Amino acid sequence: MNGLLNYINLNVSKNLLTTKASCKTCSKRKQENKRRLAQYVSDTYGITLNTGSMFDIQVKRIHEYKRQTMNLLHVITLYNRIKNNPNGDFVPRTVFFGGKAAPGYMTAKLTVSLICHVANLINSDPIVGDKLKVVFLANYRCSLAEVIMPAADLSEQISLAGTEASGTGNMKFMLNGALTIGTLDGANVEMRQEMGEENIFYIRDEGERRGTTLD
Repeated sequence: MNGLLNYINLNVSKNLLTTKASCKTCSKRKQENKRRLAQYVSDTYGITLNTGSMFDIQVKRIHEYKRQTMNLLHVITLYNRIKNNPNGDFVPRTVFFGGKAAPGYMTAKLTVSLICHVANLINSDPIVGDKLKVVFLANYRCSLAEVIMPAADLSEQISLAGTEASGTGNMKFMLNGALTIGTLDGANVEMRQEMGEENIFYIRDEGERRGTTLD
């Protein structure tokens, strides 16, 4: 019964968000949450973030099928574009990675190491400046998720289609106002029905829901 009431309240809230006043309030809260996460990053890692940038976040267990490496290749592509055209009109972006690697999973550990090395390169490049930053959030946990999720502008749910067991992190990002980019799999399917197709973006054709490849 509580679940039904929460669902009804959620639908009422969706209707309220169509007013200009409510949208302004939500934008204000989002910016406050971004400043809170930026303060945590500054205090913990000594990295100064542009809170006016897009906060692009992927936090989940480090695994090949969750495709943190593919996300990182996109970051490297963005970096190369900025380096090739420093005066170009780029949307500033801060990319966050977070998650833990199993003790015996060497590929996952190497993935974390690669993310950190790329982050060090990009964050120390004066040509890039505030156009692009990369942060690996160590020791990802529930208390840290409470700071991360309300600050997200873009939620990365790009696990290989057919392999995601319908977790809840993507829903929490959605409920905190983040747009979603991902594969048509797991809870992303039901999320599209609730949030509307204009708020979720798929990286593969819908007909390729199963057996998605990395080519």
